[in-house]
Amino acid sequence: MCWLQIKIERYTFMKDKITDSLKEFGLPRLIITGFLLLLLILAPFVGADLPTQISNIINRFSWNGVLVLAMVPMVHSGCGLNFGLPLGIISGLLGATISIELGFTGAASFVVAILVATPFALVFGALYGWLLNKIKGGEMMIATYVGFSSVSLMCMMWLVLPYHSPNMVWGLSGKGLRTTISLEGYFDQALAHILQINMGNISIPTGTLLFFALLAFAIWAFLHTKTGTAMTAVGSNPEFARAAGINVDKIRMLSVVMSTWLAAIGILVYEQGFGFIQLYMAPFYMALPAVSAILIGGASVNKASIMNVIIGTILFQGIVTMTPTVMNNMIHMDMSEIIRIIASMGMILFALTRKTEAAKR
Repeated sequence: MCWLQIKIERYTFMKDKITDSLKEFGLPRLIITGFLLLLLILAPFVGADLPTQISNIINRFSWNGVLVLAMVPMVHSGCGLNFGLPLGIISGLLGATISIELGFTGAASFVVAILVATPFALVFGALYGWLLNKIKGGEMMIATYVGFSSVSLMCMMWLVLPYHSPNMVWGLSGKGLRTTISLEGYFDQALAHILQINMGNISIPTGTLLFFALLAFAIWAFLHTKTGTAMTAVGSNPEFARAAGINVDKIRMLSVVMSTWLAAIGILVYEQGFGFIQLYMAPFYMALPAVSAILIGGASVNKASIMNVIIGTILFQGIVTMTPTVMNNMIHMDMSEIIRIIASMGMILFALTRKTEAAKR
C-alpha cells in the first residue's frame, strides 16, 4: 500500500507539473504550435520538400529575430508595443544606402551601414522618446502615427536626397532612389555566409543566428543591470519607481532609443538575408508582424522576455512560411501570395486579441 501511495503521489505530482507547464505555455500558443506541426507533417504528403521548408523557417527567423527583439526595451519600460518601429527601420535604410553611396562593398558595407545608421537611430529615438513622454498613456496610438508619417515623409526624401550611385538611382533621370536596390556585391548574405551549415536542402545561416544570439544576450544582460532593473520597475509601477528616486522620463527615453537602434540593426540583418533594400512604402506595415510575433510568443503590453521573442518569431514565421506552401500543393493552384496575406493578417488579428487579454489580466 505504501508503494502504491508513492506511485499515486508521483503520478499526481507529474500531472500537476505538466498541467502547470501547459497553462504557462498558454492554450493559444499550444494551438498555433499544433497547427505548425500539422503543416510540417502534411508537407511531404502533398509534395512539398520538407527540408527546404525547414530551411526557409530558420532563415526567416534569422531575418526577423532582431526586429522582434526591438520590442523588448519599450515593453519593459511601460511604453507599450513599438508600433513606431518604421522610424528605426528608416535609420537602417539610411545607413544602408549611404554605405553604398560611399562605395563600400562586401562585409565592410554592412559594418559601415551599422555605424552610419546608429547616429540616425539615436537622434530619431531621442525625439520619439521625448514625444512619448509628453503623451503618457497613449503611446501605442501615437507610435502608430509616428511610424506611418515617417514612412510617408521618407517617400519624398528618397526622391530628393543627393544620392548619385548608379546602382541605386533611377537610370534615365539620375535622380531619386529606386524602389528596390540589389545588395549583390555589397552586404548580401554578409552574416549568413559566416560558418554557414549546409546539410542537403537544409541551409543554416549560423552567422546570422549568432548575431541575433549576441544581441539577445546583450539585452538580457542589460535588463539584469541596475539600469535594466530600473527600467522594469518603471514599466511595472512608475509611481513607485519615481518615489524610489528613478528618473522615469529618462528611463523611458532610454528604452525608446534602444528599441529604435535595434530596429535599425534589425532591418540591416533582414536586408542582408533578403538580398535587397526596399524603400518607399516597404517599411509601412513592418511593425505589425514584429508586434504580432512577440504577442504570440507570450508577451503582454508590459512584460516581455527573450524567450517570448524566440518562440513568437518561430511560430509566426513558421505559419506564414508553411501555410501557403502546403495549401498550394493541396489545391494545385498558385495562390501563395493571397494565402500568405490571409495567414499573416489572421495571425496579426489573433495576436492583437492576445494583447487585450493580457491587459485585462
